[in-house]
Amino acid sequence: MFNRSRNGVSSIAGTLALLFAFGAQAKPLEIPANLDKSDLTFEQVRGLKKDAVTSQLGDPMSIEGPVGEPAITRWEYADFYVYFEWDTVLHTVKKPSG
Repeated sequence: MFNRSRNGVSSIAGTLALLFAFGAQAKPLEIPANLDKSDLTFEQVRGLKKDAVTSQLGDPMSIEGPVGEPAITRWEYADFYVYFEWDTVLHTVKKPSG
C-alpha cells in the first residue's frame, strides 16, 4: 500500500518539477481580433469542450495524445497550443516567438 503511495508522490513531484521548469515560459493566450468570434477571450476558451473549440477556432494543425491518466491531449494551432483533460480545455499556451 505504501509503495504505491510513494510512487504516486514521486510522480507528482516529478510532474511539478517539470511544470515549474517550463511554466516560467508560458504566456496567456491572446486570440487575434480577426477571428470574428464575438469577443472570445482567454477565460472563455478554458473549460470549453473539444467540439466547441473546433467550432470557434477551427481544426487544429496537429493533435498529440491522449497520454496518461487522466488523459491529456494537446492540439496545435498556428500560434498556440490547447491542452485538454479528457475533452475539456485545461490550459492554452502561446508558442514562443522566433
